[in-house]
Amino acid sequence: MDPEAFSAIRERIRSALIVEAPAALEAPTRWERRVRVREAVARLLERDGLILSARDAARLVSEIADTIVGLGPLEQLMRDPAVTEVMVNGPARIYVERDGRVERVPLVLEGDAAVRHLIDRVVAPLGLHVDEGRPWVDARLPDGSRVHAIIPPLAVNGPTLTIRRFARVPFTAPDLVRLGTLDDGLVLHLRHAVEARKNVLVSGGTGAGKTSFLGVLSSFIPRDERIITIEDAAELRLAQEHVVSLETRPPNIEGRGEVSVRDLVRNALRMRPDRIVVGEVRGPEAFDMLQAMNTGHTGSMSTIHANGAADALSRLEAMVLMASTGLPLPAVRGQIASAVHIVVHMARTAQGARRVEEVLHVHGLQGEELLLAPAFAPPPDMGAGNGTKLRPEWM
Repeated sequence: MDPEAFSAIRERIRSALIVEAPAALEAPTRWERRVRVREAVARLLERDGLILSARDAARLVSEIADTIVGLGPLEQLMRDPAVTEVMVNGPARIYVERDGRVERVPLVLEGDAAVRHLIDRVVAPLGLHVDEGRPWVDARLPDGSRVHAIIPPLAVNGPTLTIRRFARVPFTAPDLVRLGTLDDGLVLHLRHAVEARKNVLVSGGTGAGKTSFLGVLSSFIPRDERIITIEDAAELRLAQEHVVSLETRPPNIEGRGEVSVRDLVRNALRMRPDRIVVGEVRGPEAFDMLQAMNTGHTGSMSTIHANGAADALSRLEAMVLMASTGLPLPAVRGQIASAVHIVVHMARTAQGARRVEEVLHVHGLQGEELLLAPAFAPPPDMGAGNGTKLRPEWM
């Protein structure tokens, strides 16, 4: 069919569907809504005497359902299992991360208004909205994906939408070995550390794979232990049964009702946890996490943004000082020295692969300085069976 004729029919049926069959949009699940849209489109085509080939009819149903129920042109990207991030920088500047590489895709939206409409479509079902009073939103979609949107005046070049997707099936240790993130020797080393209730900090930059790696480390926790997870947006999917997942809450439009990571860490301590897993520390909650690690909740773990393992400890030190506890620097270092046992630093290669770059063991204090021992250096070509370079003195 001629593209212009097809487009005209699509818009005609879409408009009629919204007006004449609104019930199709009210089904409880997304799958049911798509089924009802398909049935309604078939009825409207028959009523108006419009005859399409099977191929054009299937395409019509798919595009209308994507527009009304899904995310319009982005829906095809969300269906691609290789896409881990969708980045809408503007109506004509849409990028994805696919298999670790960022690439531009040939999709075009109809102006900034279409991007704003798309943002509203994504966040409205979550009970959220963006406007000049609160020009950004950070939330979790029902499928576990993380969504962030920001609009002018903060986004100078127009509204921007970023969706970070996660694997439907969580990564396992063999998966990471196969992908070259680490090798069998280091897996065994870290498994022993988790089973021995060592406190672990995973560091790295944005997109380095910290959360996925934290999930793999968490899989080594014995199944009879009670685990409390604390995250800004719940991303961790642990295999154990005895897991309680806590999620922060942003303030409402009146600036009230915020629940921070620090609030949740304090609550977790009253929930009889065997281990506490904090998705990421980025502020004063670092002090409460250290207190938990130093008061019987060993075997806990978290992630932190940093450029290296030693830098992660320096950042943690600064975060504790931000908590306004009044502790002098030597006392803060003493807290870190007794609380953190292992730092695993991850990095992303130029080819898009994630790999463990460094492992440090914290052995306490030497004077007023942390005593650190490098435990691992990656071979030039990381992969299964090539031998992890571990220092033997710790385990």
